[in-house]
Amino acid sequence: MTIEAFDRVHLDGTGIDRITEDEVVAVVRDALAHGRGGRIVTPNIDILRRAAADPAVRRHLDDADLIVADGMPLIWASRLGGAPLPERVAGSSLIWSLSEGLGRDNRSIFVVGGTPAPSGGGAARAAAALTAACPGLRIAGTISPDYGFELDESAYADFCAKVIRAEPDLVFVGLGFPKQEDVIERLRGDLPRTWFVGCGAAVNFVAGDVGRAPLWMQRSGLEWVHRLGAEPRRLAGRYLRRDAPYALRLLAWAPRWAGRR
Repeated sequence: MTIEAFDRVHLDGTGIDRITEDEVVAVVRDALAHGRGGRIVTPNIDILRRAAADPAVRRHLDDADLIVADGMPLIWASRLGGAPLPERVAGSSLIWSLSEGLGRDNRSIFVVGGTPAPSGGGAARAAAALTAACPGLRIAGTISPDYGFELDESAYADFCAKVIRAEPDLVFVGLGFPKQEDVIERLRGDLPRTWFVGCGAAVNFVAGDVGRAPLWMQRSGLEWVHRLGAEPRRLAGRYLRRDAPYALRLLAWAPRWAGRR
């Protein structure tokens, strides 16, 4: 199964692959079997909004091999626009399904992110949880870098060198957008046969440091409410003042796209 087999649905200038989570796993496994690396971006409403206004954010999306919809408003907008995406494909789900798929092939992952700690931090705990649940999966390494590590060139270079030396098949980078995308951009040239996934808070979820919303909230598009309740000070401005108005505009514009198809 090749990436070219999937067409893209365009939402406010961003092309999103019409692909299921199972198909993402199949594409990555097939590419690895043929020695090809790649990069997956999982835009939500916040990333879509920023991409529409900021060329630097747009660059990260334009450079991706697979772009999947991490957010129910994107699914709703695609349906209203007459080109429905098959399902939500969240980074917090992909970290499990890709790990399970790579475990079948006895392949390796490297986990980046999570709460920093001398004992290995959230990345080490997430890796332990993934290997316990995914037979055959190998851990090439883990790093929970200190906050602001990217501002210290020596620390950044050491971080990159550790990932590159490990030669993992896939790297989960859970540092938040766009920092994680900048890290992936820096690593890709040295690891052309490796896949990269910017997975946001997924490392914290897997590590058990942050609780994910119940399944019914995930499926109904209310996961953001759960996250807002857990981190109101950090997320209120983003969710309520910027993302919610943009989501409403996106849904209002979507029916117009159907008439232009």
